[in-house]
Amino acid sequence: MDEWLVAVLVGVVQGALEWLPVSSEGTIALTLTIVADATPDAAVSYALFLHAGTAMAATVFYRDEIVDVLRTLPGLRPRSAFERPTADLAFLGVGTAVSGVVAISAYKLLEHLVSDLTGGAFVALIGGLLIVTGLVQRVAESRGGGPDKERPTLFDAVLVGGLQGLAILPGVSRSGTTVSALLLRGYEGVDSLRLSFLLSIPAALGAGVLAVLDTGVAGISPGAAVVALAVSGVVGYLTVGALVALARRVAFWGICIGFGSLAVVGGALLVL
Repeated sequence: MDEWLVAVLVGVVQGALEWLPVSSEGTIALTLTIVADATPDAAVSYALFLHAGTAMAATVFYRDEIVDVLRTLPGLRPRSAFERPTADLAFLGVGTAVSGVVAISAYKLLEHLVSDLTGGAFVALIGGLLIVTGLVQRVAESRGGGPDKERPTLFDAVLVGGLQGLAILPGVSRSGTTVSALLLRGYEGVDSLRLSFLLSIPAALGAGVLAVLDTGVAGISPGAAVVALAVSGVVGYLTVGALVALARRVAFWGICIGFGSLAVVGGALLVL
C-alpha cells in the first residue's frame, strides 16, 4: 500500500483508539505488519511516534486546564504539594517521573518478552476490570455511595504513573489501565478522564521522542510522517471531545461496561 495512504490509515487508528481501553500501539503495529509488511521493530517505532500527535490533541483540548495547573507552580512546596491548589500539578509531576522510569525500563528490558498472548490477555483483563468498575459504580449510585475524591494523592500519582509506564509495551492499554485505576480509587468519571489524559501528554511526547532517537522511525519519509502525525492529532482532538461529552451526559458506569466489553472482545481476538 502507498505510504501516504498508510500514513492516513494509521493516523486515524491512533487518533480514534488512543482514548479507548484498547492498545492503539498494538493495533497500529498489527496494521502496519499486515498492510505495509513492516518489520516488528519498525511497526512499534511508528506506533510510538504517532503518540506525539494525540499528545498535541490532548494539549489543545485541555489547554485551559493546563494553564490553570501551571499557574499553581509558584505555590508548590514539597511538604504540601498534594494539597490544594497544587495537588494536580504534583500528581502530574510525580506521575510523569514514575511513568518515565517504568516506561524506559519496560522498553529496554521487557519488550521482547511481550507476546500476542500476553498483550491480548492483558487487554482482556483491563476490559474485565472496567466492567467490574462499572458494575460497582452502578451499585454505589443506586445505594447513594460516598463522595468522590476531590484531589489526587501521592499514592495515586505513583500507581497511575507506573501503570502508564507499562503501556509503552504493545498490547497494554494506557487509557484503560489509568482510567480504571483512578475510577477504583474513587474519582468521578470525568475527573478520571481528565487526570488520565493530562498525564498522557508528557508521556506520549516522550514516547514519540524515544521512537525517533531509537530508530529514527525507519522506513518512513518525512512527508508521510508529518501526514500521519497531523491526522492522528486532528482525529484525536475530535474523539477526545466526543468521549468527554459522552461522559458528561451518560452514566459513566454504562461507558465503563461498554468499553470494558470492547476490550474483552479485542483481547480475546488477540489471544486467538
